[in-house]
Amino acid sequence: MLKAPLGDDGLDGDPTAEELESGVATLLGKEAALFVPSATMGNLAAILAQTARQELVVTEASSHIYTAERGAATFTGAFYEPIAGAAGAMNLERLEQVLVEPPGRLKAALVCMETSHNNAGGTALPLEHMRQVHDLSRRHGASIHLDGARLFNAAVALRVVPAAIAACTDTVTICLSKGLSAPMGGVVAGTNAVIARARVIRKMLGGTQRQVGIAAAAGLVAINSMVARLEEDHRRASLLSGGLNAIAGLRANSPQTNIVQVDVSATGMDASLWVASLLSKGVLVRPWSRSLLRCVTHRHLSDVDVETAVQAFASVSRSAAAAARRTPSAGMQSADVG
Repeated sequence: MLKAPLGDDGLDGDPTAEELESGVATLLGKEAALFVPSATMGNLAAILAQTARQELVVTEASSHIYTAERGAATFTGAFYEPIAGAAGAMNLERLEQVLVEPPGRLKAALVCMETSHNNAGGTALPLEHMRQVHDLSRRHGASIHLDGARLFNAAVALRVVPAAIAACTDTVTICLSKGLSAPMGGVVAGTNAVIARARVIRKMLGGTQRQVGIAAAAGLVAINSMVARLEEDHRRASLLSGGLNAIAGLRANSPQTNIVQVDVSATGMDASLWVASLLSKGVLVRPWSRSLLRCVTHRHLSDVDVETAVQAFASVSRSAAAAARRTPSAGMQSADVG
C-alpha cells in the first residue's frame, strides 16, 4: 500500500485501481470492472445501471439485497420483489410467475442472486440453479445481477473457477474485505456499457475517491494471495461445527463455506446472553436472531483457536444447564404456591 502508484481516480484514473479492476474483470470473465468503497455500493450501482423507476428488482427473500439493502429503493425508484427460497435458492416457479408480467404488474427488470448466501449459513448456490435463473430471466427480458460478496468462497466450495459462477450473470459484485481480508472495498464487474454507467453513478453516490490506489493495493493482495487459502477457513468451519454439535443443547449447521450458524434455543439462554458470556471468555460471535448465533472463520484463526472456541461454548453450556437446574420451572413454582 505504501509503494502503490497513485493517481486521481476522479480525473485521469488511478493506476493501482485500474490494475485491480482489470484483474477482477479477468478473474470473473467480464469485460470491465469498477472499484467501489463497499460491496453494498457495488450492488446499488449495478441496480441503478440496469433498472428504471417503477420497475421490479427481484431477489430471494432472505438475501442481503432484500433484507439489508432494499432501502436503496429511495434512490432507485424501483420496487423490490422477494421470492421465497430454500438454502438461498429462490423458487423457480414463483420467479417465472413474477417474470411473466401479468397485466397491471410492474416490469421485472433485474433478477438478483447471492452466493455464497449469508443468511443461509454460507451456502453456495448450485451452478445448475444459477443457470436456470439466468435462462429464465433472459427469456423474459430481465438482466441478472449477483451479490457475490463471498463469491470466491462459493467457487472454492463448488470447486469451480470464479468465472464459471459469474457466467450465470450480467453483473457481479465482490467484496474484498470479508474472507479475502482487505481492509475495505468491493468491485462490480460486467459489460463495458454497464460499467461505464456504474462509474457515473458511483460519482453521484459520492464513491469516487482521489488517490484510492492505497486501498486498491490491498485489494490486489486480496485477489492474488487470499483466494487459494479460503479452503483453510472452510475446513476450520467444519471443525468448529463438529465440535459444537457434540455439546448438549447446541445445534450447528454443516457449513459449505466459512459460516457456522448455531441454534441455542434448547439451552434456555437467548443469543444476546450467549454473546455476552462468550465474550467474557475471549470468543467473539454475532447474534443472528433471538436463538441463533453466527460464527465466521477467517485467516487469523488457527486450529487451536477453533478448539479454544469450542471449549468456551462448552463452558457456557454447562453454566446454562447448571442455572436451569437451580431455577424451578414455572409449573413447579405454581405447585409450590398451591
